[in-house]
Amino acid sequence: MTVPKSEYPRPDRDRSDRWLSLNGEWDFETDDGATRITVPFAWETPASGVQRTWLERGVYRREIPATDWPRTYLCFGGVHHRARVSIDGEPVGEHVGGSVPFEFEITGRSGELVVEVEAPADKREIVHGKQRSIPRDDYDGVSFTPTSGIWQSVWLEGRGREEIRSVVVRGDSLTGFDVTGTADAGEIRIDGVPFEVVEGAFAARIDVVEPRLWSPSDPHLYELEVATADDRVVVTAGLRRIEARGERLYLNGERLYLRGVLDQGYWPESGLTAPSEEALVRDLELARELGFTMVRKHIKLEEPRWLHHADRMGMLVWAEPPAPSRWTPASAEAFLAQLPAMVERDGNHPSIVIWGLYNEEWGLDWDITGSPERAAAAVDAYEAMRALDDTRPIVENSGWNHVRSDLVDWHYYDEDPASWARNLAELAAGRRDDWPVKLGPDFVVDKSLYGSPEFPRAGVPIVNSEYGAGFTSLERAWHSRWQTQELRRHDRFAGYVYTELTDVEHEMAGVVDVDRRAKDAGGLDYARMHAETVLVVDLVPAHAGADIPVPDGPVELGLHVSHHGREPLHGVVHAAWGLAGSTSVGSGSPAASAQLDPVTPFELSAAVTLRVPPPPAAARLHLWVVDAGGATCASTFVDAAPVETPNRRGARSA
Repeated sequence: MTVPKSEYPRPDRDRSDRWLSLNGEWDFETDDGATRITVPFAWETPASGVQRTWLERGVYRREIPATDWPRTYLCFGGVHHRARVSIDGEPVGEHVGGSVPFEFEITGRSGELVVEVEAPADKREIVHGKQRSIPRDDYDGVSFTPTSGIWQSVWLEGRGREEIRSVVVRGDSLTGFDVTGTADAGEIRIDGVPFEVVEGAFAARIDVVEPRLWSPSDPHLYELEVATADDRVVVTAGLRRIEARGERLYLNGERLYLRGVLDQGYWPESGLTAPSEEALVRDLELARELGFTMVRKHIKLEEPRWLHHADRMGMLVWAEPPAPSRWTPASAEAFLAQLPAMVERDGNHPSIVIWGLYNEEWGLDWDITGSPERAAAAVDAYEAMRALDDTRPIVENSGWNHVRSDLVDWHYYDEDPASWARNLAELAAGRRDDWPVKLGPDFVVDKSLYGSPEFPRAGVPIVNSEYGAGFTSLERAWHSRWQTQELRRHDRFAGYVYTELTDVEHEMAGVVDVDRRAKDAGGLDYARMHAETVLVVDLVPAHAGADIPVPDGPVELGLHVSHHGREPLHGVVHAAWGLAGSTSVGSGSPAASAQLDPVTPFELSAAVTLRVPPPPAAARLHLWVVDAGGATCASTFVDAAPVETPNRRGARSA
């Protein structure tokens, strides 16, 4: 049998010269009897060979060989929720918490490895993210099949007697690396340069001659070899700095606007575990092809190999852990307990530019403003994270009701283009700070950007981190086109995160379906919509496929350009009618054109007005910008078709 997920699990902290994968078939026992299971796939998934939901206990068994390494560690990437480990009946250790890695030293031991796992059906007070619970979570409608048991790789790893226990690398100076860590040695060498280890800890500064910065356009990575007399690890790192200055974000000193997509990290046959290396890479490539520059990995600690590929490809990452769904002192402590392991595992990745914590007050009972204890839990999470890593912006509660945060982010879903445009304008202008949120079928609450009177009403970057609307793929593409342009209309906003990359089970909100196949978007080019330069049309559209009625006279449209390049944009905007649903841009002679004044980066341009003769019938008005070099750098369209009132024949009169 081919070993699944056979790649070394930690390429960013490479010890692949001494390791052995334990993935593959294991014996598996439950109350239903004995069978076989394929590790590392959760027992609910088809990929595991078990596909059993609401199983609360399972016992894994397999033989492990003897090794001749100075020290041998048994490593687990993730086991939900409680794991008790033994070898030949002798306890090795226990771990609680389903998303963070853990390991036990087993030097000199071999024989039958047994992993007993408990995964409660009632997950409300344990860290579980969007796994479904019985009893149900408040947010059960957006929860999915649970992920229980071993769901990330298991392996043996060899290390030296003079073991390097931890390595923290930060390149925020942009001129070199600050390296700290711990080791069982008197001296370490970093790229051959010796540094003293004092009471088990070391600190070093590695300056770089002619530094090459890491960025999405040039994701240059450095490898630092950290070694003792008999131990060695190669750490991957990048020179990059992310910071907030007032209401703006900067990467390496240059203005940054986030064009993100939310990604739940689910696959149809393997759940939260990527089925293969190719699947991990493909999702990152897909996000990039669609025009996104950042992925918000949603309340899931994705495996390190995904983060390594994000580093390599230059994809920015918003990382966030899962949370409980009910607030108690114990659940708040469980949430905090995973943060050190999260930062220790992932903090070296230059791709991570934002740490998220709680999401939409899940685990805080939707009640930051009404409960001092719950508000304090959000503040505690922020302070704990800031103590662990002071190099990245932190969001303490993504969505609304901020009490201590480096970003003011907000989630807003609206099916009405007029109210969407109006509310965005009022939020951007500071005329309002709240909006309606439908938390249940009959439960609508007005949520605010701010969860306390002390939080500053200006001077903090504002980011929309969830939006989207529509039921069918055509509706979703239509809403995303107009909603995204309204976000780009307002220069106060520092970015957005569209929801979402792929469908997940019953949630059909993806740009692509669960198998990563394209959906019918009605001719929309997502990469154009999420581009560095976009057109913003002064129009509130009527319906999907019928933005405006078929005109019987000339059409006048005001057009703006939102440009986030390094240099001002010089160009001409054109308009031409095409067939309904056509995708051609720039073919044939324009029906109207206008010269743009130079477009200043990160400032919405003044409106230019195009007057276009009417089409003979329903048609698509293509709009595009040609830059000074003759390249089409932005495009959109407006559909002209009969605008019908909704059919309500047969409706009840009372």
